[in-house]
Amino acid sequence: MNIHITYGIIFIILLALEVVYFRIADRCNIIDKPNERSSHSTIVLRGGGIIFMLGLWIWAAFYGFGYPWFVVAVTLIAGVSFVDDIRSLPDSVRLVAQFVAMGLMFYQLDMLHWEMWWVVILALIVSVGATNIINFMDGINGITGGYALASLIPIYILNKEMGFVEESLVVTVILADVVFCLFNFRPKGKAKCFAGDVGSIGIAFILLFMIGQLIMRTGDVTYLVFLLVYGVDGCLTIIHRIMLHENLGEAHRKHAYQLMANELKIGHVKVSLLYMGLQLMVSLGFVFIVPDTVLAHWIYLIGALVVLAVAYVAFMKKYYHLHEDYLKELGIRN
Repeated sequence: MNIHITYGIIFIILLALEVVYFRIADRCNIIDKPNERSSHSTIVLRGGGIIFMLGLWIWAAFYGFGYPWFVVAVTLIAGVSFVDDIRSLPDSVRLVAQFVAMGLMFYQLDMLHWEMWWVVILALIVSVGATNIINFMDGINGITGGYALASLIPIYILNKEMGFVEESLVVTVILADVVFCLFNFRPKGKAKCFAGDVGSIGIAFILLFMIGQLIMRTGDVTYLVFLLVYGVDGCLTIIHRIMLHENLGEAHRKHAYQLMANELKIGHVKVSLLYMGLQLMVSLGFVFIVPDTVLAHWIYLIGALVVLAVAYVAFMKKYYHLHEDYLKELGIRN
């Protein structure tokens, strides 16, 4: 069968599965209700990001279980996250599930060797941190789907040249992301669904696996640049909250994108496009402009990190007072 016809069939199946899920979610009342910490004001179906896990299953059905432990890992963590979307689970359960799923993914990446114990520990810290940051950043329409696409595009481009992961997997995940964006990449109040933890954590694992494959092939960890924009916003926001002596487990609205969407009233689509565009610019510059040497990669990564960090701090210094005013109106101590 022609490869384009196959991808077309996969897209139609994914679209149908998403619509079927909407009916199930509506009937089972799987919804997201807004609160004072939310960036939305209407009730929306939760868990639309289940399409990423379903996309993996469809890929395996069409192309075989080329990465069986990876598929099991995503199914495990997405399944636990889906339950958490419906009925809140203890933090300990979610964390154990993440570590087990990471172990399965590392086994698939052929990382679990005694002589690499320190690499495994570092990778575990980075991966769990990245997974939770991607989850934290899922707060407005379009941002998860758009950012995932901004990371998948350079992965697809490099994979065409280096072949570090099955191309059919990358394309299928892109198709799943497009299906999700059809229903989520919309203005505030217009989204049909939210990703939910099942979606944000599911796509995080998928991206980390693909980037992990690339790093294992090249030995170059600077390819984490494909997640740099989220990394800067997420890490600096965590540092800011630690400085404010806040409970990191509580919901909040202190990310830069949240200030843009809430206090500055910038449309969700515009903010999501900004993050998507920034990550694409950083990633494509890394792929097409930077010389293919480890030193050049590190110089670019550090330079981009500094620029983004300075921009984040400058933005917060100028506009964070608006969030403080919002908290005062609610009578919440900052």
